[in-house]
Amino acid sequence: MDLVKNTEETPTQVRLTGGRKKSMTVLRAVAIACTCAVLITSASAADFSIGIASSVAGRSLEAKSAAMVARPDGCADPANARIEGTAEGLVNGARRSITLKLMPLRDTPGVVAVNKEWPAEGVWVVKLTGTCKSAKAGVVVPFGPKGFLRESSKFFSRAANDAEVEASLKALANQK
Repeated sequence: MDLVKNTEETPTQVRLTGGRKKSMTVLRAVAIACTCAVLITSASAADFSIGIASSVAGRSLEAKSAAMVARPDGCADPANARIEGTAEGLVNGARRSITLKLMPLRDTPGVVAVNKEWPAEGVWVVKLTGTCKSAKAGVVVPFGPKGFLRESSKFFSRAANDAEVEASLKALANQK
């Protein structure tokens, strides 16, 4: 019995001392649970992204000679996240695409090393696509003569499309 509010609470109902009954506790609990479930689901999908860093950030032998490392950010279970990639290039005016063999780092679940598997000629970007449960993310990472260009990288809450890859390649070609 709450003497200040003049109410009495039971697990399934609130009884006003005037005799009226309201099933508020159960309804409120169900409403809160549903709201939390929706917010958690939408937050996890919205928060998933692919992070990129220099090979030094990989802190492992597998990453030592890599061009960069990529990690699933905002994924509750990074060990089950999947990152795939292609090198997309423009060589002497011709488009080229090379499927990359990303190397998982043993000591860091979900993190992969991206080795340079494309030729030195032309301009190149790496297109990475990640999946964490049903959430997807993408990034297009341009490469210059000294390595990847973080400031020119484009991050997406979905896989990058062909037009976005083309735009990154054209911008990179115009810098040369």
